[in-house]
This record gives sequence, structure tokens and C-alpha cells, in this order.
Amino acid sequence: MSVKSAATSAPLFAGPLAIGTLSAPGGAAFPGLVVPDGRVLDLRTALGEPALTALALLERWDEELPRLRRLADEPADDWLPLDDLFVHAPVQPRQIFQSGANYRQHVIDLEVAHRSPDDPRTVEEARAEIAAIMDRRAAEDLPYVFIGLPTTITGPYDDVVLPSWAKKPDWELELAAVISRPAHRVAVEEALEYVAGYTIANDLTDRATVFRRDMPAIGTDWLRCKNAPGFTPLGPWIVPAGSVADPSDLRVTLKLNGETMQDESTKDMIFGVARMVSYISQTAQLLPGDLVLTGSPAGNGMHWGRLLRDGDVMDGSVTGLGAQHTRCVAEDAS
Repeated sequence: MSVKSAATSAPLFAGPLAIGTLSAPGGAAFPGLVVPDGRVLDLRTALGEPALTALALLERWDEELPRLRRLADEPADDWLPLDDLFVHAPVQPRQIFQSGANYRQHVIDLEVAHRSPDDPRTVEEARAEIAAIMDRRAAEDLPYVFIGLPTTITGPYDDVVLPSWAKKPDWELELAAVISRPAHRVAVEEALEYVAGYTIANDLTDRATVFRRDMPAIGTDWLRCKNAPGFTPLGPWIVPAGSVADPSDLRVTLKLNGETMQDESTKDMIFGVARMVSYISQTAQLLPGDLVLTGSPAGNGMHWGRLLRDGDVMDGSVTGLGAQHTRCVAEDAS
């Protein structure tokens, strides 16, 4: 269930407009044109399409964006106050591509935290060895990408249910790119032309089930550790790419119960958005509305020795994209 957007006097996001999915109490969700002062235009009415969804809008993004810009500038009697609406995930994607090990410091921290108790290396030696591996990956141009389920998507203000089986649930705040048109085998130099905009994702992970201890040779179990319902709070908005000057220079910040845990620039990414989109497209076809999650920076629960538990509150933000506010709730095992 989504909750009301918190009122704020500051701009909600960078640029003149964003896209969200919203609803009035008791009403159906609709795609909304949102402006920074907290007004929303129901695009079903404005575009004369009663069945319009955010996904359908993204399927013709290049055509509709100029119209959206005009609508954002026009006075209208049917603007709605954001504070009277519920905010949902901005889009329901068909595919979610997730990047692992894409922030240099984050990878080093995780590898050190997951070291075997009998590892003969000192912490400094382990860090140096992992850093060298990261440099080699960057030089060989090999991002690490896996696939998530759309059923993990939930709203930016929804409660996050921690499954009873998840013994080490962890946060991973990320910059997410939203695709605007089919992309298959696109060059790095062209890849950003396929990005409609950007949003925020918290790609939750149960650290206890990342690795298959019963079959070490198989490796990671992404289905188990990342795909519980609601494990990807998304949004609140899709901010058009033209309003994001440099996706490789944004601040990713997550606070747990008011204490800053993640606070890093996307400059620490090993592979930027263009390289990620291009790499994925060499194998798969990206579709409008698909998400490309670009990895999470240092400062996860494994680093701090503090995992998520019932009652925790996460506040996440990315420069110019707005903010999330989610509360953790333990699953009722009864």
C-alpha cells in the first residue's frame, strides 16, 4: 500500500517535470505529470486516453516528451495537489536488469566482509588484491549483470516486508535508468539515446542466501536473495534524462533510522550507464519501461555489521531524483 507524499517546500526533483504513477484515495492508479512545486496533471485526461499507463507513455516517449513539456508550462484548472494523492512505483517494468559489483569501494568492502575465517591475508592485502581485480574488470569491459523479477517492485513510501526466511536482509540504494525504446546491440556512444530518464531503486538483498552453500560450485542464488515481493522500492519519479546533467556525478545517500549509512558519488561506478545499457543490449533486447539498476555504493549493512530488522526506517535519495521513505515490517510467520 502506498502512503501520502510528505509535503515539502523544496523542489521535488531537478528540471521542469517528472512522471509518476499516483492515485486518489480509493481511486485507480494513473500516470501523472508532476511539476516541482507539487502539482500533478492526470495524463489520462490531458492526453485523452482513459486507459493510459506510464509504461504505454514510455513506449512512445520520444513522441510524447515535447507534449509533456508544453503541458508542464500551460495553466490548467485540473492540476491536482500532490499531497492529496498516493504515490506508487512510477512504472511497472517488464524486465529488470541488475548490476552487481559496480562500485569499487562497495565491492572491496563486501569481499572483505565475506572472507573465510581461515583466509591467510590481512585486511590490507585482501583490499589490494580485490582492487586489482576491479581494475582488470574495468579494462576488460565486463560488467556483471543479472535479472530480477517485476514482482519485486513496490512504491517509494510503501512498507517493506522482511520475509521470515531472510536472516540477513540488507539495503542497496541505486541509480536506475529507465529505457525509452527497444535497444538491441547498441554502441556505447549511442546507448544514452535509449534512456528516457532516471529514478531511484533500493535493491534489497538477503545476504544469507546470496551463495549456495549446498552447491558452492553453482555460485550465487539471485532468485532467492533478491526476489521477494516488495524487495525493490522504486521511485518516486522518473526524471527525464535531459534534466540530469551527468548521471556519473550524482550523490546516492541512504539513512537508516536517521543515521547516514550510504553517501557516495556515482563517480565510483566502474561501469557508467552508457556502458551498462550497451553491454546488456549485446545479449538481450531492452524494452521501453525496463529498468537498468546500476549497482550500489559502499555502506551496506554487511559493512556496518547491522542488517535490517522490524521497525527500521530507510530514507534514500539521489541528487535531483527525489527521495524514498520506507519502513521495514517483519513478515507475520503465523
